[in-house]
Amino acid sequence: MVNPVGRPAGPTPSIQVLIVGAGPVGLTAAHELARRGLGVRLIDAAPGPARTSRAVATHPRTLETYDQMGIVDDVLPRGRRNKAFTMYAGGRRRVRLRADYATMPTRYPYTLVIEQTETEAALRSAVARLGVHVEWGVRLADFTQDADTVRAHLVHADGREEVCTASWLVGCDGGHSTVRKRLGLELVGESSETWMLADVPVDTEVEPDSIYWTHTGGQALMMVPYARDGHWRILDTVPTPGADRPGRAQELLSAKLSAGLGHRVRVGEPSWTSVFTFQQRMVERMQGGRVLVAGDAAHVHSPASGQGMNTGIQEAYNLAWKLAMVEQGHAGAELLKTYSEERVPVGAALLGSTRTATTLVQLKNALAGVVLPIALHVVNTVRPLRRAVQRKVLGGMSGLKIGYGASSLTTADSRTFTYLADAGSVLMSARKPAPQAPGPGDRATAVRTPDALGPALRAFYAELRDPRWTLLLAAGGHGPGDVPVGVAVTAAAQYGEWLSVRTAGGSGPDGPAPLADPDRHLRTALGLLPGAWILVRPDGYVAARGSLLSRPALRRALAPLAPPVPLADEARREPGLLLRAATPDLEEH
Repeated sequence: MVNPVGRPAGPTPSIQVLIVGAGPVGLTAAHELARRGLGVRLIDAAPGPARTSRAVATHPRTLETYDQMGIVDDVLPRGRRNKAFTMYAGGRRRVRLRADYATMPTRYPYTLVIEQTETEAALRSAVARLGVHVEWGVRLADFTQDADTVRAHLVHADGREEVCTASWLVGCDGGHSTVRKRLGLELVGESSETWMLADVPVDTEVEPDSIYWTHTGGQALMMVPYARDGHWRILDTVPTPGADRPGRAQELLSAKLSAGLGHRVRVGEPSWTSVFTFQQRMVERMQGGRVLVAGDAAHVHSPASGQGMNTGIQEAYNLAWKLAMVEQGHAGAELLKTYSEERVPVGAALLGSTRTATTLVQLKNALAGVVLPIALHVVNTVRPLRRAVQRKVLGGMSGLKIGYGASSLTTADSRTFTYLADAGSVLMSARKPAPQAPGPGDRATAVRTPDALGPALRAFYAELRDPRWTLLLAAGGHGPGDVPVGVAVTAAAQYGEWLSVRTAGGSGPDGPAPLADPDRHLRTALGLLPGAWILVRPDGYVAARGSLLSRPALRRALAPLAPPVPLADEARREPGLLLRAATPDLEEH
């Protein structure tokens, strides 16, 4: 039996979701769950917000996620936009790789260098606007769960103990995650290297318009410019013993950077240093019953390409909309299995790419000092090779190439039939979307259009900020009984709580909730002919599309959700039943 909010009948918990960990991942999860109307409690064992920054790079896909969350305008002014990666070897500049997103269209073609403290401040403000406030100094000691609830044993800073009952528990509590350990999830992988991070003022001749990598002949360092002029994040891949002692870091980093860049560099007193040994490990599943993990609680790895925070934020977003749909009764519990299904492979690929990046970044090989200048000279002079390297590097870091084509939530683009009236007869033709249009599993924002900032695209991006799914119908399609319009109207009435149905172009009679597209730029970018449709998940990925919106096509696309139909007759609980009733003269095909 299912109650009005989709939970099994039984005792009502005090909250719906308890989130452990108030870093960027936990804050993102809290924001997206609260934005969808769930009761959220957010705790963290620390006494207050972090004062130092681990992560400093926010990549394009995460900026797209912030856009959907509605917070990107608060985040962008806090950082510096970086569009280049410059490599030095032997004291000389060898190659400068510029941002090249020609094959990965995005509204945010850059990496935002922003201190993690600023990222967290923006996210805390956003969750506070939704009525969620971090409870600092509250530690998760243990938890138990049954089929209905999770009972969490919490310990406050003053020693007071408490039992919190929730529908779900989400662990975003970092690499030493209590949630992961209590859940019995093992980190599989290997130990790795010891590096040093330092936030320092630097007096240097290089411009703060690029991330810099420099090889001294025996090791490599990286420099990342902060928004504050003259301040940099330094990554030392071979820290000298005692390098984090006061005064010692300045001396050592000044000497190393001077040798690598080929001019005298003065490093000032660090505001923060950290010598740490990182690991390359991950869990093989991210859920156990009503308990789930995200971010560093699920995978730990090298900071070489700045992926940790970005991956965790995207995981939290992926999880939140699914958890909300299940908790609110809009989808079956099976939906949550797609969280591990989709994100574990991303974590595995991440470990592979960061392992490669780690090897390239540190480059300890004794021959590197001789071979590297020659190799970089070739990259710099052979333009097609330089372009290929630029796109390879950016593609690996940006997150823009992540897709869910193999997900069980993705319906293959099987080309439904388009009906064309011609002299009283009905002709059927199979039409493919435009070659560059986003297909099932792709980012819906991966569009190419000469009108990138035009009103139709802006309206589409605004639509993607709606926390619901989006069904977009291209106006002008007609068939038996004006099938596309009828299906769209019925879908809006049936699933309006979690599905936004819009009509690109046209007016009211052409379909529900018209989205202006007078010059057809949006429909062209998405590859939508009259009557065609595209179904977009709440995280902005295409779940399905077709050349004619019909009841069978939409039913296939929604089948993985198994959305409950609020009718008493069990024979009428099949998803899409009302769609069938609305299109009685449309035959199955």
